[in-house]
Amino acid sequence: MEINWESKVLSSVLKVIPRLKFLEIDEERIIEVAQQLSHEDFLTSYQGDTNNDPRDYMRKILLINTLNFVFTDFSTSVKYQYKKLSDTDAMVYQIDKAIQKGVPLLNGRYMRDINIDEFRKLFTGNIEIPMLEEKVKILNEVGETLVSKYDGDWINFIEAGPNKLYANGEGLVERLIADFQRFDDFSMYENEKIYFLKLAQLAFWGIHRELSNTYFYIEDMENMTAFADYIIPVALQTFRITKYTPKLEEKINQGVLLERDSREEIEIRAATIYTTAKLTEAINRIEKRKEKIFIPHLDFKLWTAFHAENIPHHLTKTIMY
Repeated sequence: MEINWESKVLSSVLKVIPRLKFLEIDEERIIEVAQQLSHEDFLTSYQGDTNNDPRDYMRKILLINTLNFVFTDFSTSVKYQYKKLSDTDAMVYQIDKAIQKGVPLLNGRYMRDINIDEFRKLFTGNIEIPMLEEKVKILNEVGETLVSKYDGDWINFIEAGPNKLYANGEGLVERLIADFQRFDDFSMYENEKIYFLKLAQLAFWGIHRELSNTYFYIEDMENMTAFADYIIPVALQTFRITKYTPKLEEKINQGVLLERDSREEIEIRAATIYTTAKLTEAINRIEKRKEKIFIPHLDFKLWTAFHAENIPHHLTKTIMY
């Protein structure tokens, strides 16, 4: 399970790492943390839902990742919750409940036509779901494209190309970011385009993780990276792999917004992708480990461990994560 450092995202963020100004990466600490994590079960702890209809599951995962951004209130730093579930987990629970009640959320025409009042009724929690208007606008736009190009069905999109992330423009990620602008996640850094592709990658990781043994297997998982968001940087900081400058740390602790595409935000996301790749390689080099992992296995483990913690994380008003 060799990592492809020439992949679209990894090769892109490598341009940032030598120029870091707002954080440092402790390469030796990566090795130490790999040793700590070497006993962890990365591959079998996820049980999945064997009752899923695989095609509906794929539709649902792409819907989730259409909406899977910003669950913390920018003014109060309070996370969106429903019952005892936080952020994405809360939204997914509410999506499942809506579908069970017969709401056709997986249908492109419904996505295209849903309004703010309908959306608000579906997603009611401890606070109004953050960036509500943006979520509805994006859902409408994605639905419009689904209807106009794929008869309103994500399955038609998936089946229009090979089961690969990248395939000379025909791969799943390549077509997703070409057809749906909301997934085209990049920033300009010193006049260079730096790709992160958080939600595009995460969608297909969710599908592969659930269905690879039964229905749908992505053939080039070596090209997938971590999903640069708010939570994995917290894990890396906690492990002392990354260290922020005092000024950046103060901003994060005080809930000061980091501008989308600012150097600070780009460096945090780039460091996330780079260090998780290095950490995955280090874990896989440990001889006593029989099972090798892909980067998303590590990402999933860290996100699961840290996403419900009340540790301050950077805040950026963005639709990309």
